Amino acid sequence: MDRLLLIDEVAEMTRKSPSTLRWFRHIGAGPKSAKLGRRVVYRESDVLAWLDEQFAATGG
Repeated sequence: MDRLLLIDEVAEMTRKSPSTLRWFRHIGAGPKSAKLGRRVVYRESDVLAWLDEQFAATGG
């Protein structure tokens, strides 16, 4: 099973602020996320896949 990350952990991994990640979630961008109860969580593999996509899109 994938490790579930909270928004602060994803913010640290991506060097984005939690508010930026909330905005990404609002507009449908950023890594996939889900709500469990009142908390937004991210699967670690989804965050890593999203980061790989960002590098691929910029030729990095």
